[in-house]
Amino acid sequence: MDRQSLHRRSRRHPLGKVIGLIAMTVILLACSYGLRLYSQTKTAIDKTYDNTAVKKKKVDLSKQKPISVLLLGTDTGALGRSEKGRTDTMILVTVNPKARRTTMISIPRDTLSHVTSSIYTGATKINAQYFYNGSAGAVDAVKTLLNVPINYYALVNMGGLEKIVDAVGGVDVNVQFSWSDPYSKGTFTKGPAHLNGEQALAYARMRHQDPQGDYGRQQRQQEVIAAIVANVLSTKTLSNYHDLMDSLSENMRTNLNFDELLTLANTYRGAFKTVNKDSLKGDGAYIGGASYQIPTTTELQRISDLARTELSLEKATLDNYNTKENAANTSNGFDWNDGNNPDYHIY
Repeated sequence: MDRQSLHRRSRRHPLGKVIGLIAMTVILLACSYGLRLYSQTKTAIDKTYDNTAVKKKKVDLSKQKPISVLLLGTDTGALGRSEKGRTDTMILVTVNPKARRTTMISIPRDTLSHVTSSIYTGATKINAQYFYNGSAGAVDAVKTLLNVPINYYALVNMGGLEKIVDAVGGVDVNVQFSWSDPYSKGTFTKGPAHLNGEQALAYARMRHQDPQGDYGRQQRQQEVIAAIVANVLSTKTLSNYHDLMDSLSENMRTNLNFDELLTLANTYRGAFKTVNKDSLKGDGAYIGGASYQIPTTTELQRISDLARTELSLEKATLDNYNTKENAANTSNGFDWNDGNNPDYHIY
């Protein structure tokens, strides 16, 4: 496959972006009810477990150490898609049980990154790391970008969202502006709204009608995740528990095993009650004809400092591909948008 074909594929499904990243809530969903429905829960979660794709950096959860989980949402599993796709949703979650808080940091899909693969080596969008090197590539890219250890990952595709939202009785959101979804034909009116699974999927994936583009979508994704968590913490029963377990086994992969999930549900539960949200910001630029988000070194350092602090780690000065390219671009006077930067020949 040539680079032009790869570039065309990256534009093929602009609206099908996912919130699939409800894996953090899956931790609570599956385990909060695990004592009553232990056998079915364990069977379903065992099917999601995969410690071969990404080797985990284990933590002694019994000691309530801070952990990080990279949530990956693929653009497959809905709207008729079956290809491997890209992780158009990437959220780094830090959970600090002693501080009793969770922090979600969204990483824009178009963030500049560098990939090494058998297909292509060079600059790419960070959401393509999964396409080239699977979950391990996506995890390594975020680790390198922010200089943070990532203990665990969870990968969810679009097909799993609707049943999860329906299983918790829907989610309450605050719609910031009125709009209509061309795929589901649903209409969203400004103000408070209660969404079912189909509506939540449409609400979380829309990007082009949002004045803030992908950043607005990230905020809506985080809003839906937080709403699911709130419902899980407060609800007494799940109306569609069996369907939920089937959906999880089909639509999620993680290197958290059942025992680890139970420990998280029992020991880290208090940290899920306070959820802080942030996002890596970048400047829009065209490189080789493709649109990118270029985070400044200052912004990268801010997010790195935030994540490391939440993990009880000392701050450390970033020195990676992105910071080096930012420095070279500044010192050599290149304009990201002029198409003449010799370091970038994308697709």
